[in-house]
Amino acid sequence: MTSYLSTSKTGNFFLLAGPCAIESEDMALQCAAVLKEVTARLDIPLVFKGSYRKANRSRLDSFTGIGDEKALRILARVREEFDVPVVTDIHEAHEAAMAAQYVDVLQIPAFLCRQTNLLVAAAKTGKMVNIKKGQFLSPSSMTHAVEKVRMSGNDQVSITDRGTMFGYQDLLVDFRGIPLMKHECNCPVIMDITHSLQQPNQSSGVTGGRPALIDTVASAAIAVGADGIFMETHPDPSVAKSDGANMLKLDRVEALLQRLTRLRMAVLENNNTK
Repeated sequence: MTSYLSTSKTGNFFLLAGPCAIESEDMALQCAAVLKEVTARLDIPLVFKGSYRKANRSRLDSFTGIGDEKALRILARVREEFDVPVVTDIHEAHEAAMAAQYVDVLQIPAFLCRQTNLLVAAAKTGKMVNIKKGQFLSPSSMTHAVEKVRMSGNDQVSITDRGTMFGYQDLLVDFRGIPLMKHECNCPVIMDITHSLQQPNQSSGVTGGRPALIDTVASAAIAVGADGIFMETHPDPSVAKSDGANMLKLDRVEALLQRLTRLRMAVLENNNTK
């Protein structure tokens, strides 16, 4: 799976993208169709993203999913119909084997990135493991999470940075962490350009966001050498059942990816002249 991420003939970044949660089959297929068409034209290896269950909502009455098996079957259909790998997140060790039957990459949520049993269970499925860096961790401390996967017999591992807590209700991105983690962890490093703009811990129990800054965070990540971009998108974020405040509207994805591709080519050209 990790070899697929570097299949771009032009050396472009890879993309993990899709809706925050699988809300319906129609919506997932709509997102996948657009993402597949755009990334194919721009020579961007695509991994379709969708959570089959949201286990970490702030409020008990928040949407958590349409049913585990139903959502996982939708992810499997996306994989088959569009010939793209798919990624979903798991929250407990016993979920790893079940989810692995339907997807190509298992993602470890940021809040759970130190949970040894979860990391080991994901690793032992043989699937690629994408670990989100905890908002409370330094970049260097991610070496331990990566080693837990590798010591379980799985070298297919990546890290995704989704920002660091700055006070109680804000996140910031320390872009020094991207080259640092690439060097110290020796694995692909991805920038989550949507969750890193969240405004957590709102009194309403609904997380806020600053989607107007998605372009800024994405461009900076590419400039400092991120291998991949992670983003959540939705046809209409205003009606999304989870994380609508920081998702990128589906019809704006192409323009962003075009800009990032031009920037990536400039970075590669600059590196080749050193």
